[in-house]
Amino acid sequence: MASQEDSFPRGGSKKKVNPEKAPQQPIERDNLFDIPTEEGSRKRKRSQEQAAKNKRPKAEKKEPSKSEAEQYGILSIETLSEGMRLLGCVKEVNNLELVISLPNGLWGYVQATSICDAYTKKLNEQVDQEEPLKDLAPLSKLFQPGMLVRCAVSSLKSASQKKSIKLSLNPKDVNGVLSSASLKPGMLLTGAVHSVEDHGYLVDIGVGGTKAFLPWQKDQEYIKQKNKGTKLHVGQYLNCLIEEVKGNGGSVRLSTLQSEVSAAIATEEQNWTLDNMLPGLVVKAQVQKVTPHGLTLSFLSSFTGLVDFMHLDSKKTGHYFQTQMVRACILSVHPRTKSVRLTLHSSFLQAGRPITRLCHHLIGAVLNDVPVQGFYAKAGATFRLKDGSLAYARIMHLSQTEKSFKPEKFKPGNLHKCRVIDFSPMDDLALLSLKTSIIEAPFLRYHDLHPGQIVKGKVFALRSYGVIVKVTDQIKGLVPTLHLADVQIRHPQKKYHIQDEVKCRVLLCDPENKKLLMTLKKSLVESSLPALTSYKEAKPDLQTHGFISSIKDFGCIVKFYNDVRGLVPQKELGAQPILAPEEVFYVGQVVKVTVLTSEPEQERMLLSFRLSSDKGTEGPAQSQKKATIKIGQLVDVKVKKKTEKGLEVSILPDNISALLPTTHLSDNVINSQLLCHWLQPGDVLHKVLCLSHSGGHIVLCRKPALISAVESGQDPKVFSEFQPGMLLTGFVKSIKDYGIFVQFPSGLSGLAPKSALSDKFVTTISDHFAEGQTVVAKVTNVYEEKQRMLLSLRLSDVNQEDMAVSSLTLLSQCLEELQGVRSLMSNRDSVLSQTLAEMTPGLLVDLVVQDTAGDGSVVFSSGSVPGLVLRASRYHQGGKAMDPGQRAKAVVLHVDTLKSEVLVSLRQELVNRKAKQLKKDTEHRAVIEHLEKTFAIASLVETGQLVAFPVTSHLNDTFRFDSEKLQVGQRVSLIIKSAKPSDIGLFLAVESSVKKRTPALPPVAPEPAGEEPGVVSSLLEKPTLSIGEMVTGTVKSVKATHVVVTLENGLVGCIHASQILDDVPLGSQPTTKLKVGKPVTARVIGQRTLLTHKSLPISHPSSATQTVSELSIRPSELKKDISNDPSAHSSSPTEKLKQYSPGQMVICFMRKFNVIKKWLEVEISSDIRGRIPQLLTSLSFKVLKHPEKNFKIGQALSATVVGSESTKGFLTLSLIGPYKLEEGQVAMGRVVKVIPKEGLQVLFPFGTVGKVSIFHLSDSYLEAPLEGFHPEKIVRCCVLSTKDPTLTLSLRQSRTNPRMKNKIEDPEVNSVKDVKKGQHLRGYVEAVKKLGVYFRISPTLVGRVRYQHVTKYFLSDRALYRTYLPEGKLLSAKVLRVNRKQNLVYLSFLSKDTRKPDVFPESLGLPLRDQGKEMVGSQPKKQQKLEEGEEQGNGDSRTKQKEEKHEEPKTKQKQELQKTNGKPVEKAASKGKRKMPELEGEQARVNKKKKQNLLSEEDDSGVEVNYEEKEKRLKQLKKKQTKPTEVPRLQLSSGFSWDVSLDMLTPAVPHQEESSDSEEEEASQATLKKKSKKDKELEKQQAEKELVRIETALMDPNWQPQTADDFDRLVLSSPNSSILWLQYMAFHLHATEIEKARAVAERALKSISFREEQEKLNVWVALMNLENMYGTKDTLTKVFERAVQYCEPLKVFVQLADIYTKSEKYQAAEELYSRMLKRFRQEKSVWIKYGAFLLQRGQADASHRLLQRAFACLPQKEHVDVISKFAQLEFHLGDAERAKAMFENTLSSYPKRTDVWSVYIDMVIKHGNQKEVRDIFERVVHLSLAPKRMKFFFKRYLDYEKQHGTAETVQAVKEKALSYVEAKSTLADS
Repeated sequence: MASQEDSFPRGGSKKKVNPEKAPQQPIERDNLFDIPTEEGSRKRKRSQEQAAKNKRPKAEKKEPSKSEAEQYGILSIETLSEGMRLLGCVKEVNNLELVISLPNGLWGYVQATSICDAYTKKLNEQVDQEEPLKDLAPLSKLFQPGMLVRCAVSSLKSASQKKSIKLSLNPKDVNGVLSSASLKPGMLLTGAVHSVEDHGYLVDIGVGGTKAFLPWQKDQEYIKQKNKGTKLHVGQYLNCLIEEVKGNGGSVRLSTLQSEVSAAIATEEQNWTLDNMLPGLVVKAQVQKVTPHGLTLSFLSSFTGLVDFMHLDSKKTGHYFQTQMVRACILSVHPRTKSVRLTLHSSFLQAGRPITRLCHHLIGAVLNDVPVQGFYAKAGATFRLKDGSLAYARIMHLSQTEKSFKPEKFKPGNLHKCRVIDFSPMDDLALLSLKTSIIEAPFLRYHDLHPGQIVKGKVFALRSYGVIVKVTDQIKGLVPTLHLADVQIRHPQKKYHIQDEVKCRVLLCDPENKKLLMTLKKSLVESSLPALTSYKEAKPDLQTHGFISSIKDFGCIVKFYNDVRGLVPQKELGAQPILAPEEVFYVGQVVKVTVLTSEPEQERMLLSFRLSSDKGTEGPAQSQKKATIKIGQLVDVKVKKKTEKGLEVSILPDNISALLPTTHLSDNVINSQLLCHWLQPGDVLHKVLCLSHSGGHIVLCRKPALISAVESGQDPKVFSEFQPGMLLTGFVKSIKDYGIFVQFPSGLSGLAPKSALSDKFVTTISDHFAEGQTVVAKVTNVYEEKQRMLLSLRLSDVNQEDMAVSSLTLLSQCLEELQGVRSLMSNRDSVLSQTLAEMTPGLLVDLVVQDTAGDGSVVFSSGSVPGLVLRASRYHQGGKAMDPGQRAKAVVLHVDTLKSEVLVSLRQELVNRKAKQLKKDTEHRAVIEHLEKTFAIASLVETGQLVAFPVTSHLNDTFRFDSEKLQVGQRVSLIIKSAKPSDIGLFLAVESSVKKRTPALPPVAPEPAGEEPGVVSSLLEKPTLSIGEMVTGTVKSVKATHVVVTLENGLVGCIHASQILDDVPLGSQPTTKLKVGKPVTARVIGQRTLLTHKSLPISHPSSATQTVSELSIRPSELKKDISNDPSAHSSSPTEKLKQYSPGQMVICFMRKFNVIKKWLEVEISSDIRGRIPQLLTSLSFKVLKHPEKNFKIGQALSATVVGSESTKGFLTLSLIGPYKLEEGQVAMGRVVKVIPKEGLQVLFPFGTVGKVSIFHLSDSYLEAPLEGFHPEKIVRCCVLSTKDPTLTLSLRQSRTNPRMKNKIEDPEVNSVKDVKKGQHLRGYVEAVKKLGVYFRISPTLVGRVRYQHVTKYFLSDRALYRTYLPEGKLLSAKVLRVNRKQNLVYLSFLSKDTRKPDVFPESLGLPLRDQGKEMVGSQPKKQQKLEEGEEQGNGDSRTKQKEEKHEEPKTKQKQELQKTNGKPVEKAASKGKRKMPELEGEQARVNKKKKQNLLSEEDDSGVEVNYEEKEKRLKQLKKKQTKPTEVPRLQLSSGFSWDVSLDMLTPAVPHQEESSDSEEEEASQATLKKKSKKDKELEKQQAEKELVRIETALMDPNWQPQTADDFDRLVLSSPNSSILWLQYMAFHLHATEIEKARAVAERALKSISFREEQEKLNVWVALMNLENMYGTKDTLTKVFERAVQYCEPLKVFVQLADIYTKSEKYQAAEELYSRMLKRFRQEKSVWIKYGAFLLQRGQADASHRLLQRAFACLPQKEHVDVISKFAQLEFHLGDAERAKAMFENTLSSYPKRTDVWSVYIDMVIKHGNQKEVRDIFERVVHLSLAPKRMKFFFKRYLDYEKQHGTAETVQAVKEKALSYVEAKSTLADS
């Protein structure tokens, strides 16, 4: 009431004035612009007569007192007052304040403590902690420039004779004028986020006693559009709409939906007053007065406001008129005068929309000849710029001084010179100034200042940190203490005083943050050298001045302008070396430097204090010669001396000094050390590459690979030439924890991340690569902006040629370099060197044993060569015990020139070797005798000749796992590549296959001297079987797919299921034919090596693997002679896979069903496997549901080849024939998406997608066609069309299984050709529109039903159509007309056409549509003709007329038949009145037609049982009637009645209409009673026949219940079966009898035994589903509460949550989950289910927060399982990378949780790539776990490699397992 009194002042005694408020004076006039002070109008409650009396005299007195210009004056600082509320725009966002643009060119600022109380509290906490808070967002995140804000003036401070406006955005200051009772729904308020809660945000709206809440759902759009996807922070400014008010304003619910906020308009119902009116409100207003200076508007029925000339719509200026309706936005409300200012600018008329134009491109520009647009006294003038936009100059800026101002100069059209000084976003105007001082000012803004610029200013203030210099009134800068003078001064106040004029130089200018740093150093200010302001300007040899910013041990850092800095290395500090720079230089010292090099991209620069005049040590001639050496140039060098880094050389012929590092002498790291050791000063090296040339230092390189790349032009010179995919040769520049930097010959470098270094798992980078190593890199990513690139060193990426060729090239190069070292050694004067050079591998020598070393090796006497060491290892002693002094013959194996050591062998097979001519490319077995890092030396088993073969296959192939490393004594298979020995006495060869390696023999104790050496040779000769050999053995064990056989000499053989029978019966298991212990005769068809798992490879390498022979006992194989064709079975699995072609039939054997990948794994042979996707196993749903139950392991299957994956080593097969998706083909698919009201999206194997329309789901349409379909459901489909990429499918049984020949209730309609007139069709309602109801009858055809053909009732409310004809409703229709030319089909829903009940129930009591029309005989025909003429034209209407005339005799015949049959006919009569004879006859005919329609409809319905029941009830009612005129109160429609019993089989009687004439009623009753005995007997016989028919049907096993009685009998026989009860409920729901369905559910709950908890739960779930779909929220809540009482609560909660989710009631689901978390907080399943729900909704952040909450509530023992489940959910529904991080974090804390490892492996196999899977397996198999668990992981690793890997990777896993077993055995032995 108080607010009303303030707004509507009354007469009488004065109110007591609140001392806190300004006194209010009653205002008598509505025109507030005619009073002396600026006032706004108020509401008045005064009669018009009093207003007329008081208004005229006061207007006459006050009009002369104020001019029109004064009335429409603009805002100024003087007119503002504290507490005034304004609309502003954020112009700038600084660290601790906001700059706000206000109307009429004003601006103010908001401190960070004036945002809201919660934000201020956070700021105080941060100050107290002295550390930044994580949840405290900076102002830049809370506000964006252009945002409109409501603010209040908090103070008007005066500083230096100028006022500044201090504003507040605190909701308490802005919205404090509102009370909780005044809050109404639809109000638009502003607020700030107070806190973040579980389900939303608490918002501070500043209204006392009111709590405002913003739910999560209402902020999602705002977060996406306005907040860049990040959540709201405390203090965030919001425009909110009140959605709901509770508790008389105690709590409100808000919304930030932009569509709602932008459409919000203040209305009278919201009860706004002048006291609580807020800026920013959009109102509908009416123009009251139009003047040149502005407008007067009335709004909210009784308020008036002012629009000044700056806020008129520029497009409509000059076109406003009185009474015009406009939309306006309130700009300000004066707290004292209550004056309201508004704007008509379109940018303000949609609340919450930011202002896009914040600046003007001409700010600072001086403009000539700018014309005046308009002049406004005491306000200023507007000008028209050249681009057509308006600009404004305040009156104070129109002249230099007030005295010089002349208004006559500013007539429209006058030209002036001015300068753009600012831009006002709130007015959308550029601000001008005509002051001469401003036009001529050199600097107007910070943007006008540039680094290095000289400026003049005055000392403004002296501070401890420096001097503040005032450049202009708006620009101030800081001169730090370091820059007050060339030398540091202790007392700046003695040199500088306030107002002193100073000359400065700009060091740094940041216009955005208004930061200006300057220097007063005289040396810098007066320097004539160019100012260095960017790295691009730094050219070599440029000289400039700078100052030292810091001094380090390695040199000085010199700083220039614009934060440019460079390094002066220690060697460049002076002509003489300076060891302690801090003793020579000081910080702040001005120095003159010379630029040496500059890298602008990396922002690096090298400088020198040695100016060109000082660099006289080398001489100009030497410098010029150095300049001639270019990067990439090949030169000859001469060694000068050796250093720690390498060789100092001189480039010939000019003797230019350079460095050749040790690592750059060769591609081989070991050879580099050898060359550096044996090269001596004076040696000359040819073809050396210049690698870098910087700072006068030249670095060279002698790597052959780099030199070859430069010669072939494969070295990009500039960064722009690098392209992804290029293969380049470089070297390792440096090694970091995160990767390797690789440098190329051009000097450019790139990063190879740790993940891209190797195809193997990289633990320590230094184990793989060394600095200086030559590598080949593949460019993967290039970032030109940052001049960076990413590389890959993986062998799979860089190796493009044959491994054998590349490895042989590396070996040849290595041996050539070793031969070069021998040449260097032979030229030395030392006897030792010459002797070592002569010792070549294979040389026979006579030696004398000197001693036996501690490691068992024998040392021989060096004879006359001092320092020579000859040694034979224990292995190479040949099994003999050697005594000192004993003589022996030995063979030189290898010469270690670094250690001066010769390795020899005494083995007899080497000493007595046979000289045999070897043929190139022949394969030989060999034994490894010696191992080096890059090559191995082996001896051929046949001849004993020495052969060298490479160990590494590529420059990047530098790492071997222990299981992959070769060992001395191991047997390998080599292919000879050189027919003659090389220069060092070795043949060259390459290894043929890793699979052909055999383990090394265990060490043999030396035999006593004198015994025959036969032990080693006998051990080496293990029995082996050749392919094609016949063997005999005994069955050792029988497996599902193979049989293990023990052969002679302890060998093991294996018979695969495919090698047992020639003709394998399908479904049989061939391996069952063989029994354990049975002798067999077989043929060897192949060999393979298996891990035995009996011991570790390290301790027992010989027993870790076992060679198994592949055998065959097939009769055809035993008869075949393949001795002449040893390669018959030796082809690789990859080659064998290529032999299979699509469509080929194969016999395969079931191995297992992969549940994760959903496919059958089968074996075709021992080395060829296949996969059968689940959908290709059968066309039977029963088989597809449980494939593992229908296919036995080892069972023989006949499959068709679909395709081959040769890279993965398996065939893709099918059990249902050729897999081709062609038209008419039936195939199995998996539902991937259910599209509401459209159909299904189905996925087939191999990625093909199809779509199923709702019309092709079944041969009989359903009310809810998509019910029962869900993702992952398997369906049988028929392909209708393959024209589009997305197939068109059908699930109709008539298509997928045409043999069934079931009745097709709804035939397919493919086009309008399939539709015929008079045809009855079913379909779904598409839409209700103006022209009628659109009815879809096929995927491509939509018919139209005009409203007169929809129902027989007349509907005045069109909304009823949408209520009873919702989209997707299933109905029957009759085709009235087909227009095939235009593809138009006209239909009817009328019951007389469809023989179905009317679409609107009779209970609505609607009037009949043709009740009035039928009173006039000819009117319906004319009306019908007119209606048809709208669509058909004249021709169609004539045809229709003829048809009607033709049908009239038929109608009359039907009427006569009805009369003769004795059917009742009612006459229309009015009570107490007699109708005209013509009308009586007409009415009678109408009633007859109605009767005939009803009877025909009932007769054709086919359910006589219902109407017999009805007739019987009617008879019983009539017997009970006491008066003949009584009418039954319960009226039944002509629809179905489901509760009929079998003993009530009497004919049906239609419902009779009421008649007011008692005589007519008695007559009708008399006709009902007139039935002969014959008719009754006939009816009784028909009833008995019907009863016999029903009983016969019940005896049929395939019978389905059709009536309610049928269901009653079933549930009586099985009362505990929930399925029957649910079917019973569905029966009623199908008939839309909801109450009956509820009653059935209640009966079920009472009938089912209390012990059957699950059955009862099923009924409860069904009842909740029913209430969710057809009931209300209250009914669902009641059912749910009852279910919780009778069932296990958690299960009920979970089921209801699923119901909400499936019905897309996500808000209700979230509320229910919140209840569940409170009630079942100790149940981890609830947390996991809620997490899945959130991820399905795409709320990943909410899911992450939920996981943290789960940790706080669940016991710690459950945490790992919960994390694992959430990570799995992330894999399926969220971010796979986050899921991996969760698993990694968990496993880092619990590394021995094998269950977590197993789940992680499963997830990565399903969602990751092969590299990631192998990396995880590598980590797992290197863990320290129990042997049983390690066996499990090794088996999984092996299975994975067998499925996805190659034979090599499978063998590698086996070797790893073998190594593990041997290591365990060694540990156990020790």
